[in-house]
Order: sequence, then structure tokens, then C-alpha cells
Amino acid sequence: MRAIVTVIGKDQVGIIASVCQVLSRHNVNVLDIRQTILQEYFTMVMLVDASQATLPFADLAQLLTEEGTSIGVEIRAQREDLFNAMHRI
Repeated sequence: MRAIVTVIGKDQVGIIASVCQVLSRHNVNVLDIRQTILQEYFTMVMLVDASQATLPFADLAQLLTEEGTSIGVEIRAQREDLFNAMHRI
């Protein structure tokens, strides 16, 4: 199962590392990653493969949300099919 992970917040050292540590710890593979700085704001979108994750997707999404809170950014994870359905014109 593929998912989209988005991260938005004030730029700071270690954002990518923090997100990737959570994903790696739970056997989630990063398939694609795009990130940029818009003035002082960090934005990132990741496509991940969670098919081999060691915990249910809802739990992974919650862990990412909590990690975002701890580092001062907003992290959201959505299943790819749900993300696509929400963003169709």
C-alpha cells in the first residue's frame, strides 16, 4: 500500500531525518521525495510504500503526527488512493 506523507513548518535542521527515522523504524520505504523552502517555510511531499510496515497504517500516521508535534511541524499521512480521490478535479 502506497501513501503520501506531507510535512509543512518553519525550516530547521533535522526535519527530513526525523521523518525518515520514523518511517525506517517501521519498515516503510521512501519511493519519492520532493522538498523545498518557501521563504522560511519547509515543505515536503513523500511517496512511501507501507505494504511491509510493522504496524497498521493508522498507527503509523499517528506516530508521524506526534513526531511532527515534537519537532514543531505538521506531518500528515494519507493512503495514496484517498489522497488521489480528494485531489481529483
